[in-house]
Amino acid sequence: MFSFFKSDPTKKLRKTYNAKLEEAMKAQRNGDIRSYSTITEEAEQIWQEIEKIENSAKTS
Repeated sequence: MFSFFKSDPTKKLRKTYNAKLEEAMKAQRNGDIRSYSTITEEAEQIWQEIEKIENSAKTS
């Protein structure tokens, strides 16, 4: 009945994911490819967590 009061469990993760992508872009523009790769990997791990949460929500 009051489902609109429930918070989105992925909202914070998506915000972190977007921040990591922007940080990676800045590192790439500055020519720091090693940091770009590391940050991109961290962002991919966050994205996998988001997908896992969304898939578990769909099956429930």
